[in-house]
Amino acid sequence: MLRAAANSTGLVVLGLLLLVGSCSARTYAPVKERGSAAPQPDAPYREVRAGETLYSIAWDAGRDYRELAAWNDIDPPYVIHPGQRLRLQPPAIGRKPPRGGSHSVAKGETLYGIARSRGLRYQDLALWNGIAPPYTVFPGQQLRLSPPGAEASAAATGRNARGTEARSTAASLPAGEEPLVWSWPTDGAIVARFAASGPNKGIDIAGNAGQPIRAAAPGEVVYEGSGLRGYGQLIIVKHNAEYLSAYAHCAATYVREGSVIKAGQKIAEMGSTGTDRTKLHFEIRRRGIPVDPLEFLPKK
Repeated sequence: MLRAAANSTGLVVLGLLLLVGSCSARTYAPVKERGSAAPQPDAPYREVRAGETLYSIAWDAGRDYRELAAWNDIDPPYVIHPGQRLRLQPPAIGRKPPRGGSHSVAKGETLYGIARSRGLRYQDLALWNGIAPPYTVFPGQQLRLSPPGAEASAAATGRNARGTEARSTAASLPAGEEPLVWSWPTDGAIVARFAASGPNKGIDIAGNAGQPIRAAAPGEVVYEGSGLRGYGQLIIVKHNAEYLSAYAHCAATYVREGSVIKAGQKIAEMGSTGTDRTKLHFEIRRRGIPVDPLEFLPKK
């Protein structure tokens, strides 16, 4: 009888040891932030979900919002609707219509649609004709379809088109827009830095829960919500035709889509939504491309 009791006790102890061992061996998957990963190529199309904006979809896809607008024939103010199917990649263009000459704008036409039908970049068409955002055109308006001087010869046309594309891509702000003056969105230590070829496409600033987050420059809120995986509660601000900034992992927010904000205005409080610690993940994008915020923010 004593032997049986001892055997029973041994089995109980063995079971407890196995249970403890299994608990100690358990590991937890690290938190992965979408905001700290390079934009990944997506499917060629995407269906708009409730709460999304053209800006948030472009941000998530790593695209310039103007590209998405042009590829989908969406004019300012870029209104989209749930269930709408958006192209996320440029349409395949077969034989391009010959360049050169001019185009007379017909009623109902837009700069985006004309550029697409002619196999041109809308940015180039706007540049050649001195048209600034929001790229409004009028019936009867004559649009140049090639850069000045490009009609000299067919070969020169090809070279000039390529050169103009490079110059227009490197151009600074459109006419009539003043350079932005950036300020720090919050106080705190930088715990993660931008990496052009690495995973982090912004900077992470550590702080305390409830700490104020302020607009780094004046602009308009074009997205406020938690629909982008890995960003938590997110605010995206459009500053001009070139630049957008994003403020991720917010707790309380004090702005909504369409809000026009001033530099330094409190737009949110620091939190830990969508991440494993209290911090602000801050990004700046120029024409849809992530850039290092430390190149724009004042030196500390």
